[in-house]
Amino acid sequence: MQVVAFALATAVAQVGNCPSRPASGSTVVNPLDLYSSGGTLTLGLALNNGVDSSGYTHICFNYASPSGTIEAPTLRLNPGDNLNLTLTNQLSLPASPSAAAAKHEMKMIKMAATPLDTSCNGGTITQNSTNLHFHGLNIPPVCHQDDVIDTLIQPTDPPFQYQIQIPSDEPPGLYWYHTHPHGFTTDQVNGGASGALIVSGIENVKPQVAGLTEQVLILRQQFLNPGSWLPGNYQLTLNFQTIVMPPNFNLPVIIADPGEKQFWRVLNSSTQGFFDLQLLYNGVAQSMELISVDAVPVSGDPYVTDIAIPPAGRAEFVITGPPAGANAIFSKLEFFTGQAGNPNPGQTLANIMSSSDAAKRHLAIPLRHRIPAAKAPPAVKQRFSSLATAQAVTNRTLYFSEATEGSNGPTNYFITVEGQQPLVFSPSNPPAIVTNVGAIEQWTIENRSSEEHAFHIHQIHFLVTAINGVPLATPVMQDTVLIPYWNGTLPYPSVTVQMDFSDPEIAGTFVYHCHVLDHEDGGMMAEIQVNP
Repeated sequence: MQVVAFALATAVAQVGNCPSRPASGSTVVNPLDLYSSGGTLTLGLALNNGVDSSGYTHICFNYASPSGTIEAPTLRLNPGDNLNLTLTNQLSLPASPSAAAAKHEMKMIKMAATPLDTSCNGGTITQNSTNLHFHGLNIPPVCHQDDVIDTLIQPTDPPFQYQIQIPSDEPPGLYWYHTHPHGFTTDQVNGGASGALIVSGIENVKPQVAGLTEQVLILRQQFLNPGSWLPGNYQLTLNFQTIVMPPNFNLPVIIADPGEKQFWRVLNSSTQGFFDLQLLYNGVAQSMELISVDAVPVSGDPYVTDIAIPPAGRAEFVITGPPAGANAIFSKLEFFTGQAGNPNPGQTLANIMSSSDAAKRHLAIPLRHRIPAAKAPPAVKQRFSSLATAQAVTNRTLYFSEATEGSNGPTNYFITVEGQQPLVFSPSNPPAIVTNVGAIEQWTIENRSSEEHAFHIHQIHFLVTAINGVPLATPVMQDTVLIPYWNGTLPYPSVTVQMDFSDPEIAGTFVYHCHVLDHEDGGMMAEIQVNP
């Protein structure tokens, strides 16, 4: 295993059993890179927690590197590689006041895979229970791979082994890993329990990125009271560096020299933020070359001046460094999420500065990670490449809806198949959808609520073919897509997607849900069973 680490000149104090995080106003540095070697990446992560001086809870994936404990490393693998990850749950969180968690506490009692495999039994979910989801990867929904229904790791359990193989036809690009214990997913991801996973080879599909400096940029939210149905104040962070806003501007610094082309890989690992990203040089929006969405290389006209990504979404794109002396910023535009939605105001995320200007400010200048030279495209046919021409055999309509308890109480959240009774998620619910390996299905997903939602399904990507019934000129492959809010006038907003259940590896039972995580924790999730 090859390890690449960069050190920051300054950092904030350690928080409980979590490592120190970068100081505000410092240089943005890629997370620690862990590379597979000989077809395998083996590592151990320990999940810990602490509370900082401002009252924010940190929940950290700790990796013991040769240079000290590092938080949330980036896992870099090739198609076909094996990932052997040992997760040790060392959480010691106090009892959560989370309205959603308390209301939807679940006792997931399941049959064990073996008598000794206790973490595959389910059990009682508490604020200290956890598991892992490998978001976007097309791998089996079984214990020790990518199961979040039956797998539940308690602090009293022995270290838990995840053993997965990246499919040989997995699209190259940016994926991620995060905890997924229902009822407490919001709290844990809010605290920082997420990291990037990169499947190599994008330069072979998109050779224009070969040789470019790579920036891995992870946006997170941290709420003071993440589990509340009115979560309140929050901060945004960029690679764990707090983005300090007015009146005490202290912004992260991204280094890009004048005219330099860079390859940016941006992950929205916030719990509920819808981010419309933009580069502004002297107040003018800049063109960005979109390379990949949700780890699937794009086709069609790639040049855009803003990129909207929902919670859990990823965008990979090429930027050109600003002219010398320009006022250059990386920002997000205001994103209205509906009358019932949470605020998503416009905000500057980082200053963009040349290495010479950064040196004048005595900022640390990291070594640059560059994308390797392109090779011949892989001989294996890329997954999903024929989905656009496949014929759907089943059509379904699903819809998001909400129901508030009382005049000012918490909200129940639902995702429902048309014709079925809306149900708050419980693992005791039967699968809402049953299908078979080999099925090609078309789903139309409606939003019957007055706030934005983000649809995500585990185990597969889907092809977005229409929005509000209007076919897309260039359909886009995604694993998370935003569903616009309803303004109260029919018809309901909708997104139509083509689903491919052809791979026998994904046979089993898994979930689909809203990736606004407090909605998921509040019940906006259901199971699908794919029979072999």
